[in-house]
Amino acid sequence: MTDAHVFVIGLLLAWMAGIRAYLTVFGVGLAGLLGWVELPPALQATQSWWVLGTSGALALAEFFADKIPGVDSAWDLLQTLARIPAGAFLAAAALSPDGDLGAGALAAGAGAAMASHALKSGTRALLNTSPEPASNWVASIAEDTLVVGGMALAIAHPWLALAIVVGISVCGAAAVWWIWRLLARGVRRLLAPQ
Repeated sequence: MTDAHVFVIGLLLAWMAGIRAYLTVFGVGLAGLLGWVELPPALQATQSWWVLGTSGALALAEFFADKIPGVDSAWDLLQTLARIPAGAFLAAAALSPDGDLGAGALAAGAGAAMASHALKSGTRALLNTSPEPASNWVASIAEDTLVVGGMALAIAHPWLALAIVVGISVCGAAAVWWIWRLLARGVRRLLAPQ
């Protein structure tokens, strides 16, 4: 695998950690443990049964917490403290051939995780304004599928996965911005003196 492929995979792991940190850590560890990929030294700790058990249990807790309107927003707020550092670590660890985590890779990973986390949180805040709970379930299942599918695609075809992630991020950010703007305009009309 070339250095460019490793860089792309590191950024993709960080991006996915911004959506589902525990599922991403569990997936990386499981892929390494089963021999699907050879993990760099800094990521080999994710193959530990303790890390797999803890991240698996937390991923399961997140799976259920993320399906409940209101609880998902509180969970996202709390997970900001985990997702961004996890993304920074995953990117830097993927890019580290000797186990040393570079500041540039940590910053790039934190930026990728922050971008996907902001997109996820903004989308969820919009969905929580709708009165029915089905949209939360659909969004949550889509996020789970995106992370699992994204990890598989990142391993098999990293450049294609990167193109898809960039496309999803740009389209999602534009849609969230447009909807928030539309809602703000509607609120201003309601509150305007007549």
